[in-house]
Order: sequence, then C-alpha cells, then structure tokens
Amino acid sequence: MKSIDPKDFKVTDKIKLSKLPTLLNIDASDDEKEEKLDKVQAKLSDFQDVMYAHNKYGVLICLQGMDTSGKDSLIREVFKEFNPRGVVVHSFKTPNSTELEHDYLWRHYIALPEKGKFAIFNRTHYENVLVTRVHPEFILAENLPGINSVDDIKPKFWKNRIEQINNFEKHVTQNGTVIMKFFLHLSKDEQKNRLLRRLEEGKHNWKFSPGDLKEREHWDEYQQYYEEAINETSTENAPWYVIPADDKDMARYIVAKIIWEEMKQYTDIQVPELPKEIKDNFETYKKTLEKS
Repeated sequence: MKSIDPKDFKVTDKIKLSKLPTLLNIDASDDEKEEKLDKVQAKLSDFQDVMYAHNKYGVLICLQGMDTSGKDSLIREVFKEFNPRGVVVHSFKTPNSTELEHDYLWRHYIALPEKGKFAIFNRTHYENVLVTRVHPEFILAENLPGINSVDDIKPKFWKNRIEQINNFEKHVTQNGTVIMKFFLHLSKDEQKNRLLRRLEEGKHNWKFSPGDLKEREHWDEYQQYYEEAINETSTENAPWYVIPADDKDMARYIVAKIIWEEMKQYTDIQVPELPKEIKDNFETYKKTLEKS
C-alpha cells in the first residue's frame, strides 16, 4: 500500500477541480485500508487526550462536498475512537430565525471548539458562498441593508464575503484554533450511483430527498463556486485539502492520515507537568489514601 503524503492533497496553488482525481488507487484491499485507518484512529485518540490536558489549542475540522460525498460516514468512522468529551459535531442546516437575526458567521463563531477539543463542521461557513451563490434568493432572508432583491447582489458582495471568511479564519487561528478544511471531491457518476442506492436499498431509503435531484441539476455551478472558494481561501494557517471521494474507505483514511500528520507537528502539545510541590508530596498523599 502506497504511503499518504498530505502535501499531495493540500491546495497551495490555484487548482482546477476537473483536473483533480476523484478516485485514488494505492493498491490496497478494503481490509488493508480499514487496518490503516484503525491505527491512525488510535493515534488521534491518544493525541486528543494529551491535547485536552494541554488545554491551549482547539482543532476545527471543516468538511464540504456535494450531496452523498460521504461526510456523515467519514465523521462516524474517523472519530469513533475519540473520548466523547473531546469532540463535538455541528451540522449546519438552513439558518433558523434566531441565526438570521445575526450576521452569517455568528452561528459558526459560537460553535468553535473549546481549548483542548475538536469541533467538526459538517457543512460549514462556506455554505454562505456556495449554496447562496447557486440560490442567491436565500440571501434575502438575511435582511441586509441595501439588499432588497437578487438584483442588488453584485459580484463585489461575494468578494467581500470571501474576504470576511479569510479574516474570520485568520482571527481564530491566531488565537489557538487549528483549522483544516477538506473538500470531498466526488464524481458526478458516483453521486448518481449513490443516489440510486438510496432508492434501491430499503435501509437507505430514508436518506433520499427529491431535493437532491434538484441540486444535482446545478452540478456545474457548484463545481465552479467550490473551485473559486477553495482557490481564494486556502491559506497556510487554514489550508484546503481536496480528497478523492469516490472510494469512501480511502477518503476516510486519507483525511485521518492528514489530520494526524498535521497535528503531530505541534510538538509543544504535551501533558502538563505537575507543580513540584505536588510531586514532592506523592508519598504523603499515598499514605493518606491508604489510611482512609
């Protein structure tokens, strides 16, 4: 099985999604991929315990992708060995009435990870420059000054949002939040196959929504806006990784491997030392307990 290098997936120059693979062949069986993932899961779980004790960094994992790209199952499989107290998943749906009374980033700010914890955004603040670009009428629900109709939403509006997102990510990374953003790069043919399985296999029927077919009609638009957003917001402190997603097992392993390889570079994350006055009195504490 070929090794995984995060640099192969990290966006450091302008990319063209149509030129990037949606399937990666590394000559591995399903059992080998599962075994590799298990090993990385264990390393990440141990690391998270240390990070929790260290209590100076939070980690934000952002997952984006077309419908059926495998975000939910990836979260389940990659993070299942974590201590539940150390990871929180946020699935961002259509903004509710309370959220619409604030700026569009507000609900993401309040969901940022606490120090020592991982937060996973299943769909993210990028929906505000993806779904809303495909469906600009959604912006009207935000009740913004000067935006009274779709015609009022000019190109500069989207340019400003991209700048705001970059500033948001710069701010939180400078204050101890590690950000990694993953785009699950799915082919249109594989999406069709997965939607058909939802219709044909009874246990997956509940996942199907006619809305998935309507959004599929906008495939090319979504690819264009994803490409633009990724190119304009992949920074050294908040990088994007484009993950081939036609093989779910492979995508899970790649994401887990990248997270581990990136996080182990934070060599300052260590279990904190106990104060000397406590360590020097261990024998006294032991005797006290033995007598109790």
